[in-house]
Amino acid sequence: MQVTELANEGLRREFKITIPADTIGTKVTTRLAEVAQTVALPGFRRGKVPTSVLKKRFGPSIMGEVLEQALNESSQQTIAERGLRPAIQPKIEVTAFDEGKDLEYTLAVELMPEIAPIDFKSIELERLAPEIGDAEIDKAINNMAGEMQKTEKVDPRPAKSGDTVVIDFVGKRDGVAFEGGTAQDHHLKLGSNQFVPGFEDQLIGKQPGDSTVVNITFPAEYQAKDLAGKDVTFDVTVKELREPVPVKVDDEFAKSFGMESLQGLRDAMKGKLEREYTQLSRVKLKRTLLDKLADAHSFGVPAGLVDSEFQAIWTQFEEAKGRNEIEADELAKGEETLKTEYRGIAERRVRLALLLSEVGRQNNIQVADADVNRAMSEEARRYPGQERKVFDFFKNNPEAQARLRAPIFEDKVIDFIVEMAKVTEKRLPPEDLVKEATAS
Repeated sequence: MQVTELANEGLRREFKITIPADTIGTKVTTRLAEVAQTVALPGFRRGKVPTSVLKKRFGPSIMGEVLEQALNESSQQTIAERGLRPAIQPKIEVTAFDEGKDLEYTLAVELMPEIAPIDFKSIELERLAPEIGDAEIDKAINNMAGEMQKTEKVDPRPAKSGDTVVIDFVGKRDGVAFEGGTAQDHHLKLGSNQFVPGFEDQLIGKQPGDSTVVNITFPAEYQAKDLAGKDVTFDVTVKELREPVPVKVDDEFAKSFGMESLQGLRDAMKGKLEREYTQLSRVKLKRTLLDKLADAHSFGVPAGLVDSEFQAIWTQFEEAKGRNEIEADELAKGEETLKTEYRGIAERRVRLALLLSEVGRQNNIQVADADVNRAMSEEARRYPGQERKVFDFFKNNPEAQARLRAPIFEDKVIDFIVEMAKVTEKRLPPEDLVKEATAS
């Protein structure tokens, strides 16, 4: 085998590799001899099939098998002998080959960059911690009570916000009923904003037995494109008026949620709120850490990885654009400006991914099977009634498992870095924590 270096630029290497014809021929002959020991063809005893017959029958497939093996072995040998660490799958392109002649091909390799992580002890971070008071717990429990609240029929009187009206309605556009705009005996809580803006307001003051025409304009971004931005009317008949029945928040109420007492429910709710706000705080901490890591590292990244990440970002952009989900000021930048911005984002993502991967490698950070099993179970619970089917899908699909492993590994590396950084805690009421955690 002869190897000639064609390119050595930054992280890119390219080689021309030549495998002599006699090497290929020897491998083909050896493989034909192996096949001859086992194959049986009509008219010949096992192991007695002439080589010429074997070559005519199996020659093309054996040649393909030998070439694939030769390419794999020689490319891996070339990479190993030079101590190269490919960042992505090397590209192989056969440039010349005919039976009886040398095999020539090019091997293009993009390398992992040399990464020297900073001293993580020099990083300063602030962790937001929630201060959950009685007011937040009361609000959460009252919301639970509200969801359990029932209504009772009351004598006719003008409807007010908070009441539930039982109505029949027919929606019309240009005097013609439109699909999905008709219902009977519909229970609508006034002030709940369940319907298109303006609908519920026009029913306040109406009484059972009243018929009215509600005039509204659908929002421009309404999901039904044929109604978006259109003026329509609803013929509405109020049939019944209902008031909410207060739910008593006491020990019996707590027992309906599996708790022994109201205090037990309050303690459980406090824990739940703390976990939710702590998760939001973690997102903020992680975002800040990644920004600091990105600013502190400037090593080169493989162009192929950046191209792949950029293409994924641009595809998502095009799909969102097709759904009219891109803000006008973003579109106004123009395609070339957007591509430049998104390529910068792609490069940043790749650099951070390589950095975290290297930190994990250097510190032997592993994702255990138990971590993956737990993630599979969590995914399965998102599909009630199909848990076993979803779990088995992940269990039998290595690629799907790899998609679960990646974020688990990233979180483990992030936790490792945070443990080494200087972290101060800032305690905040939930409302202030949310504002600070979601601030751009």
